[in-house]
Amino acid sequence: MRSANVTDELARQLPVGSVFRPGDPGYTDATTLWNSAVTTRPAVVVRPRTSVEVSAAVTAAREFGIGISVRGGGHDWAGRALREDGLVIDLGAMRAVRIEPDTAVAAGGSLAGDVVAAAARHGANVATGTVGMVGMAGLTLGGGYGLLLGTTGLAADNLLGAEVVLPSGEIVSTDDDPELRWALRGGGGNFGVVTEMRIRLHPDRGLTGGMVFFPGKDATEILARAAELTAAAPDELTVLFELTVVPDLGPCVLAVPVWSGDPQGAGAAMEQVHKLGTPITSIVGPTTQKDLLGQFDQAIPDGMCWDLRTRNIAALTPEIIDLFVGLTEVRPGPGASIGIRQFHGAATRVGPDDTAFGLRSAHFLIEIAARHEPGEDPGPYRKWVDDVRAALEPHALPGGYPNYLLPDQTDQVAHAYGTHTARLLKAKETYDPQGVFSATPLPA
Repeated sequence: MRSANVTDELARQLPVGSVFRPGDPGYTDATTLWNSAVTTRPAVVVRPRTSVEVSAAVTAAREFGIGISVRGGGHDWAGRALREDGLVIDLGAMRAVRIEPDTAVAAGGSLAGDVVAAAARHGANVATGTVGMVGMAGLTLGGGYGLLLGTTGLAADNLLGAEVVLPSGEIVSTDDDPELRWALRGGGGNFGVVTEMRIRLHPDRGLTGGMVFFPGKDATEILARAAELTAAAPDELTVLFELTVVPDLGPCVLAVPVWSGDPQGAGAAMEQVHKLGTPITSIVGPTTQKDLLGQFDQAIPDGMCWDLRTRNIAALTPEIIDLFVGLTEVRPGPGASIGIRQFHGAATRVGPDDTAFGLRSAHFLIEIAARHEPGEDPGPYRKWVDDVRAALEPHALPGGYPNYLLPDQTDQVAHAYGTHTARLLKAKETYDPQGVFSATPLPA
């Protein structure tokens, strides 16, 4: 445990809005994340209001030899927002979003829902993930698969520029440093603190989508038809699938289709999804991006314990479908699920060297998740996600989604950035040679 004298002196030197230490009112709230399994105890949490205050916090931590972590929305399942016995820079007081022509300018602590709400008031949508409560910066820097991916690309593809506080405390703009911008577009928060982002907006022509629930007993047939549907789907139709357990419905195949094109094409697209099987129930119709994110916010509330693993696959083959079905039949509890995220359309047409993101060919991101109640034995859940990850290895593409990887998963981390590994490591050496910042894992 760090000396109280050191943390007391550090706290006194921090010219920021709020400072929290163990025992202070507000410390528990400041260190409670979405994933209740995370119990990391930082020495100090600071909540700056400006990039200048962020710079002061970074500089002070370096002077005192205290490790730094950055908290945005606090949704990262692995708890990387908190640094054991370190300094947490909590950007929660920096959530302002303003709209300029075709661009959203979001402060570093803005949530995805903040940016979506601001864009909606100007008739626009944003490339984001599936959850409104997640921090927009963390999502974007690691990639950002979302429900409009076919027409907008990844969240990272829409990062036009950023203001960054480097490990030295210097405040810089990527307008003057295209290599830093390149590294931030998929390379994670490994280079500094992003205190402001400029994000491309997309015209909102009206969205259609929602949720369709199919019986879990029909999973093999439904996923086989889903493979055909997604292989032929136009950019405007992006579909997420999940093998899950739904209260009052039991084991289900959940399909989340979103049509983000000409509204006249929405009806036929939704009909194709419904024909994957015989739905138990369906909630599909004209919608908004806010409502689409809100349905996931309700499904994954704060306070539960989570384990997560990931793989990428090129296609939903019969062998993989059989694996999914068999593995969900031995799930340790109703909170264990396998998510299938489609990567297609606009996201595949970004120049291969335009961003640090590693995989640009059409594929599916597999999200292996296990949720359980606090106090429940985590062992069976952890074993299940590890078993699913291992079972998929012979069928998987190299690497995996960096936002979901752990540093000790070296077999996947080594390939997570594709051909960009050397360039990304050079950027790390340039901007953060002493390894002050650690977010998504980088190859050794």
